[in-house]
Amino acid sequence: MNGLLRVEEAQARLLALRSPLPPENIAFLQSLGRYLSQDVVAQRDQPAAPLSAMDGYAIRFDDLPGPWRIGGEVAAGAVPSAPLAPGEAVRIFTGALLPDGADTVLIQENTAAEGASLALTGDAPAARGANIRDRASDFAASDRLLAAGTRLTPGAIATAIMGGAAQLAVGGRPRVAVMTTGDELVQPGRALAPGQIPDSNGPMLAALLAGEPAEVGLPLHMRDDRAMISSILKDLARRHDVIVTVGGASVGDHDHVRGALEDAGGHVDFWKVAMKPGKPLIAGMIGDALLLGLPGNPSSAFVTAILFLLPLVRHLAGARDPLPAIRRAPLAAPLAAGGSRRDYLRARVDDGCLAPFGEQDSGRTVPLAEAKALLLRETGAPAKAAGDLADYIDIA
Repeated sequence: MNGLLRVEEAQARLLALRSPLPPENIAFLQSLGRYLSQDVVAQRDQPAAPLSAMDGYAIRFDDLPGPWRIGGEVAAGAVPSAPLAPGEAVRIFTGALLPDGADTVLIQENTAAEGASLALTGDAPAARGANIRDRASDFAASDRLLAAGTRLTPGAIATAIMGGAAQLAVGGRPRVAVMTTGDELVQPGRALAPGQIPDSNGPMLAALLAGEPAEVGLPLHMRDDRAMISSILKDLARRHDVIVTVGGASVGDHDHVRGALEDAGGHVDFWKVAMKPGKPLIAGMIGDALLLGLPGNPSSAFVTAILFLLPLVRHLAGARDPLPAIRRAPLAAPLAAGGSRRDYLRARVDDGCLAPFGEQDSGRTVPLAEAKALLLRETGAPAKAAGDLADYIDIA
């Protein structure tokens, strides 16, 4: 591969450049999308006592098939006033504590009450314990509910609260600067002179990072001026954990990011990865800040951001598994043999099958807008037929 790094090696080297940020304690309403920095361990049983799972009547199973005399009721949050006597039924509601002595709940729809008398009119419970949530049936005190490195979803937050947590310890939010380079780029919405194009990469990456636990500044744009880029990199490194540059990462006369990084006192850890699109990718350090230099074509910038930028941000934020998940699905059409680099083909997902776009030019944005997956075609892989399984990364 002429000295090019494999994708997995490049990812590992990038993440090894810096440890995750120090943790912080935050309130639940601020925790969505953050990564736990320590396990969440249950401080209580859930339920703490047997509860009714339905609206109906608490009874003794041995008293079936009834009838019963009705001896009061228990609502959720109330404490039963007395144990259940033989032949007695207590009106009970979903989530209410079971009276001592009760071991079964009749569903309301299968009963008929007349005055203080209750009769079974439908199917009888098949076994003792029907329609009851047993103590600790969800979890028990000392159970590990959530592992360190877990991304906090609404369900995970609810679980932590139910387990008795008062707040959560999570990884820090990396501060990320996005900087595009190129004399040809113009801010979105402005008039274009011949040879100019709108700067789509900055907003695209800012949008990609919007769902991550990161502090992302407004995208900057720099002309192809090595001294100016170097000066800006020095300034950004003092205030950010990650600097993402887009464009200027290749070997042309106007590609200045690598040289500007070194001029600013930084160093390059690796350059060029055996992937397509996205070969000219730079990773390095300037002070304590990580620099990730992405190629400038939109699809190249997007693919390398999925494979390197998002994992880097998630790693710094404390994610247990920061790399994108690799999935498998059948191909909708034949796939040609792989070349000298791993391909990441923009693809649709039609009826559960992968359908790569016929045109994979990295400068095109319409396929990028329509793509739902990155289809992996391995280096030197043999051709595949329609219906064969292939690996992909979900980007929907």
